[in-house]
Amino acid sequence: MRRRSSTNGSRRSSITKQRSDNRSFDEFGFALTKRKDQKLYHRCHDYRYPQMSPARVKELCELLSYWKCGSFICRSQIERYIRMGIPPSLRGRVWKCLLGIDSQRESSDFNYQSCLSEVRGPLVDLGVSEYGILSAIATLSDTQNDLGSTDQPVSSGLDPGYSRDDVTLFRQIALDLQRSFPSHRSLMGDSPEAIEGQAKLFRVLIAYAKYNPKIGYSQGMSYLAAVLLMQLGEEEAFWALVVLLDKPKYLAQLFDLNLTEVQHQVKVIHYFLKHRKPQLSQHLESMGVSSVHFIMPWLLTLFTSLPCWDSVLAVWDLIMLNGVCVVFQTSLAIMELLEPLLLVLNDETTVLPLLLRVPVNIAQYSVLVPALWSTEVQDWEIKCMSSLVLDDTLHGPTAERPRPEAHLINPIHDEEHKEKENIATPSQQEQKAGKGAVGGAKGVLTRLMRLAQRNLLDPATRWRAERKTPARPTPARPTSPVPGPFHHKGRVSASLTKARAKSRRRCMHRGGSHCTPVGGASDDVAVAPTPGMDAAVANKEVRPERAFKRTSTGPVGKVARRRSNSGVVQPIRAKSFQSPGNAKPTVRDTRRPAPSSSALPPSLRSITFPACTPPSRRPASSAQPGAGRPATPATPRTALIR
Repeated sequence: MRRRSSTNGSRRSSITKQRSDNRSFDEFGFALTKRKDQKLYHRCHDYRYPQMSPARVKELCELLSYWKCGSFICRSQIERYIRMGIPPSLRGRVWKCLLGIDSQRESSDFNYQSCLSEVRGPLVDLGVSEYGILSAIATLSDTQNDLGSTDQPVSSGLDPGYSRDDVTLFRQIALDLQRSFPSHRSLMGDSPEAIEGQAKLFRVLIAYAKYNPKIGYSQGMSYLAAVLLMQLGEEEAFWALVVLLDKPKYLAQLFDLNLTEVQHQVKVIHYFLKHRKPQLSQHLESMGVSSVHFIMPWLLTLFTSLPCWDSVLAVWDLIMLNGVCVVFQTSLAIMELLEPLLLVLNDETTVLPLLLRVPVNIAQYSVLVPALWSTEVQDWEIKCMSSLVLDDTLHGPTAERPRPEAHLINPIHDEEHKEKENIATPSQQEQKAGKGAVGGAKGVLTRLMRLAQRNLLDPATRWRAERKTPARPTPARPTSPVPGPFHHKGRVSASLTKARAKSRRRCMHRGGSHCTPVGGASDDVAVAPTPGMDAAVANKEVRPERAFKRTSTGPVGKVARRRSNSGVVQPIRAKSFQSPGNAKPTVRDTRRPAPSSSALPPSLRSITFPACTPPSRRPASSAQPGAGRPATPATPRTALIR
């Protein structure tokens, strides 16, 4: 009987080999199935991705040849080609450039080949080959049961060279290899190509578990590694997996040892649905459909369960470019496309299969990819929803939130109290049903506002913020008597202070007797009276000289530019020379300062303004020294300066 069963088993295996050899595959390597079997494998072979012209393909090859990972120009150009549709023959090179695989390999001390040689030792001790890992699942299970809770085997006292953790890791990876794309030619059946593909996938997953023991191996990693192996070589696929799972930009927030991170992100997407699709979210909750049931499989497989593989690769292209935010975009885009179908259904048994197996007419390239590009998710939105999830874990979803004090901020109407009211009449119930979707969105916004208020108005938070950023005393500044259109009260820039100090030092260096310190923090000074000026003109206050950089070389008549106190660039044109006889004492406009010494001729640069403070605003310390100072005689140079 045993011999007959063995012969029957060998006959069946030979028949399956012949069938697998005679099968045809599509352009992406998936086995072509009949229409009646397409529902079983949930795979569509009618691909409708756009074809890039040969000229565009040549331009893309040139871009990849001089690619720089940190260049903004390269990334903006590659985004344009991703929108057009990456050709399948160049997708591996594009992923390699976007992830920076070569730089990651060079910067790491980990050696892939030496790690594999270390792993083969325990496999030999267990009597398991990497090329027959699927047939060794029973052996690994028996060995794991024999080891029990200790790290040493029970039957023999010799050290076998492997631990219980190694056996558990080998067995878990071998179990997941059977579920990873069973209809793809590199993992399907017992053909030499499939055996080699399974061995590569096993080695990549084992090497990553040794590379990052904190994460190890988690459910869903086999799908990621298998997709990478379809586009890259074995070692390149390993380093691509390292970049995806270790960098925070990509999938570091999705995979961990206990799947706590992916559960957190599922709740974040749940809050996104409540905020953006309140009616759909309320409809799913009324049927008892939890978002964990369908969103977690999407995230663990990274949307590889979609029936159209060209759409899956387009989603992955965008993930390689923008990172984890594309995961939220894709989830929201799928839910938006499924919303009309889901709102019609009223039974959980019909809703869940539709969410777990997205229909082909929704997942095809011409429908899903445009919806994905039109869906926007910002980083600040993800952070806000994540803070709501963390707040739920700390305080509970139905716990009483501490409200801010009434004198600090106006209270916000709580939408959650509407659910605790008494049962209303049927007409009122219909009105509430119509407003239920809006109430869900308002509830999320209300909770966000309360969370921000609690963080901002908490005394402990304010005390910590005040300790971190101590308040700086602002000096009192008198207002200018003639405010210009660009004048702002109480605003003193650092550049103006430096310019004032520089001009004061230059003035003291050239002729200290003609300069007097300006009291206070005001920018207003007075022009010293001269024999050629009226008393009313001398008493008018004007702004002091401000240093400005010369923007061009040449005579005084060229235009120079300076930055005013309010940050507005104003053009200034120096006045033309006047003869000494026609010189009239005029007062500068307070909004237009005098030309700097750098714009004057060399013969006039040594002359400075004879400035002093008026008696009404002169400090006591500076009033006495200037009392007996003689007036400056009128000369052609002083007249020209005035």
